[in-house]
Amino acid sequence: MNTAALREQIQHAHQHEATTGQLLRQLEIQLPHLHPAIHLPEVDAKGVLNRFVTAYIDLVPDLLDAAHGVSIEAGIEGQIKPVLKIAEHFFTTPPAIMQGHEGLDSLLDEAYLAHRLVEEVNDLYIKHFGQPLIPSNTTVASVIAHQLIGETFANQLDEAVHHALDELLDEDSFALDSVEAYRERLSSPDTEAAWKRWPSLSRQLGVGLELERSKA
Repeated sequence: MNTAALREQIQHAHQHEATTGQLLRQLEIQLPHLHPAIHLPEVDAKGVLNRFVTAYIDLVPDLLDAAHGVSIEAGIEGQIKPVLKIAEHFFTTPPAIMQGHEGLDSLLDEAYLAHRLVEEVNDLYIKHFGQPLIPSNTTVASVIAHQLIGETFANQLDEAVHHALDELLDEDSFALDSVEAYRERLSSPDTEAAWKRWPSLSRQLGVGLELERSKA
């Protein structure tokens, strides 16, 4: 994994945003048209949404590093790493549809793909282990990002995620002896303590869904 290159690219995007304010202007246009289920504070809604998008992007390298590290522990790096490399490659070599896009506004698309890949891998881990690969609680955040990106393109990214997983992960990936050994370690106190370091990104930043709030 070459997440150092991702971090450098994100830093350049921050510099671009500081000079142009492109993302902030785009969010200002989108703010009145957000789905009513998306809840923002009344004070500084645009600023909160901007910080949310920035944090969602900034989290990607840590997310990929964490997922890679745990896959090594589980003994299935060979199955998981190619999936994570797709997310990394999407950052460093974006598809033709994104040519001409710059800055944080563009990286939101790449970040969405990376988060969705890890979410789907987490779902597979929950299916087989009863617990996620890593406790990245970004599902609500990705629902919000989905709308900011736009339904049509976000759906295309979702399809790319599902295709990648269908190609690279199957039932045999979880039938290895090393996976069984990892399964036995999942209930350890150390694992539970690590999970508590990954709170809900959306709640941290004051952005949520009405559906989520009704369950609180």
